[in-house]
Amino acid sequence: MSFVFFDTETTGLKRGFDQILHFAAIKTDANLNEVARFEVRSRLLPHVLPHPAALLTNGLPIEQLTDANLPSHYTMVGQIRNALMSWSPAIFVGFNSIRFDEEMLRHALFQCLYPAFLTSNHRNCRADALGLVMAADAVSPVQLVVPLSAEGRRTFRLQELAAANGVAQTRAHDALSDVLATVELCRLVYQRSPELWQRFVRFSNKAAVADFVEAEDGFVLTEFFGGQAYHAAVTSIGSDPDQANGRLCLNLNADLSQLAAMNDVELRNCLAVKPCPIRSLRINAAPTLTALLDAPGHVLNECEISGLEDKARQVKADPAFCARLVAAYVASREPYPLSPHIEERIYNGFPSRDDEARMAAFHDVRWEERFAIVQSLDDERLRWFGLRLIYSEARSVLPKTTRAEVERYLTNQMINDGSGCLTFDRAMAETDELLMAGTASDVLLNQYRTYLQNRSARVAAFRSQLALPVAAKGYS
Repeated sequence: MSFVFFDTETTGLKRGFDQILHFAAIKTDANLNEVARFEVRSRLLPHVLPHPAALLTNGLPIEQLTDANLPSHYTMVGQIRNALMSWSPAIFVGFNSIRFDEEMLRHALFQCLYPAFLTSNHRNCRADALGLVMAADAVSPVQLVVPLSAEGRRTFRLQELAAANGVAQTRAHDALSDVLATVELCRLVYQRSPELWQRFVRFSNKAAVADFVEAEDGFVLTEFFGGQAYHAAVTSIGSDPDQANGRLCLNLNADLSQLAAMNDVELRNCLAVKPCPIRSLRINAAPTLTALLDAPGHVLNECEISGLEDKARQVKADPAFCARLVAAYVASREPYPLSPHIEERIYNGFPSRDDEARMAAFHDVRWEERFAIVQSLDDERLRWFGLRLIYSEARSVLPKTTRAEVERYLTNQMINDGSGCLTFDRAMAETDELLMAGTASDVLLNQYRTYLQNRSARVAAFRSQLALPVAAKGYS
C-alpha cells in the first residue's frame, strides 16, 4: 500500500475554530519513494482571528493571509479532498497528525459540508510518525538521535529531530518542508529498524490492531506523555461501551486478588484514582503495541514473560471479572458535557443518510440553489456551517434577514469572551504580551496589531448599522 505524508499550518491550535492556511502532502510507494506531491494555501476566513503566536511560528505576515489572490478556504478544502481521494486507499502519516493535523482536517472537511473522516474511510489507514520516532527511541534508542532542548530535556520537536539526524529542512513550520522532513525520518527508521517499521505499518490498520489486542494474552502498550514513553504490560478486558473503536486493558502489574475482592463501589472508587490500572486505547489511532516476546527487558521492567502471560490468561479466563472492571471504569468517568459551541460538536453523531445526500448535492449546484439545500438539512451543525459557507463565498444570494443574522452571530463571536473563538481583545492582549517579551519579528507583530485595531473598528461600525438586537441568535 502507498503512503500519504501530510502536514498543515494553521491560525492556531483550537480545533473547530482555527483554520488551515497551508496544506502539503507527498505520496510515496511502499518503499517510501516519492510518487507525487500536492500543496495549497488559502486566505483567511472573515470570521477567524489568527493567534499571534501562530503567525510568529509560521512566519506569516497578516498581509499574506488576506491576499485576495489566494484561494478561499472552501476552495482549498475542496482541492485537498480531491487530491487525497485520488490517492486513496493509502496509509496517511503525519508528525503528531492524529492529535492535531487529522483533527484540523476533519473539522475543515465537516465545516465545508464534506464527510469528515476521509483518512479513516475509503479503505485508508492512518499512523503517526511522532509515535514511530518515540517508539524507536523507547524500544531501540540507537536508531535515532534525540536532541536536548535548551532546558536540557529530550525533545521530539520535528525541526530539532530533523537537524540532529542529518535531515535538512529548508524552512521549519512550512507545511511542505515539514512533510519532507517527516518522510526522511521515516526512511531512517525503515532502513535501520525494519521490524519496528513493519509493526508501525501493521498497526495503522484498525482491524489488525483489533485482532492483535483480542488474540494476544498480554502485550505492551506504550503511551507518550510530555515527550516521555510509558510502557505497561496489559491484557484486553473488553470493548469500551462508549466508543466503538475503544478497547480497555488491565495493567498486569495490578493486584488481581485485591481488585476481585472489592465490591462495586470500592472498585469504582479505586479506578477513579490516578494512576488507574485500566488503560484505554483506540484501535483506529495507530497505538504503539508490542508482543511480550518482542519487548526488550527494560520495557517489561525486567518482569518474567511467563509470569505476565499467566496473569493475562487468568484475567481473560474470568469474563465476569472483566465485565465488572469495564462497568466500574465506565461508571468512574467524569461525564463529558455537550459543548455549548457548535464548532466543537463534530463527534456528537454522524449525519443521516438523507443529510449525506444533501451534502453531496450542495457542491454540485450553483450558489443560488445552495441556500435551499442548507435549509433542508436536518442536522443543525450542517445548517449553520452551510449558512456560514454561503456567507463567506456568495453572501449576495442569502436573504437579507438571514445574512444579517449570520453577520450578527459571527461578529458577536469575535468580540464576546466565552464564544470559543479568539476575540479581538484576547488577540490584542496576546500580541502585546509577545511584543513586550521582545522577538526578532516585532515588525510582523506590529503589522498584526494594526490589522486588529483597524478590523475591530470596522466591525464595531458595522455592528452599529445592524438593525437587529445585540444579543446573538443561538445557532449552537
